[in-house]
Amino acid sequence: MKRTLLLTLALTSALALGGCGQTRDDRAVNGALVGGAAGAIIGGAASGRAGGALAGGIIGAAAGGILGANSEPAPPRRCITFRYDYDGNRYCARFARDAY
Repeated sequence: MKRTLLLTLALTSALALGGCGQTRDDRAVNGALVGGAAGAIIGGAASGRAGGALAGGIIGAAAGGILGANSEPAPPRRCITFRYDYDGNRYCARFARDAY
């Protein structure tokens, strides 16, 4: 029971903190920290040894760093031509190609 509760708490906190960070480097560091902590807890709980926790922490940190660095959101689309509709509201008629 205690192991299940600890594992559930670790995974919940990993999911809650996984989206933190504004820049690519911030997301990579946060992903590595959360992945390493979750991997160490899971590896330790699964094997019951310090070696399993160490291996899980290393694998989790590597995977979290890679996934965090590559989770960059798409850049916002940039409008290059504006037009006005019948009511006078401005809308974008053409977007820049480099933002696709």
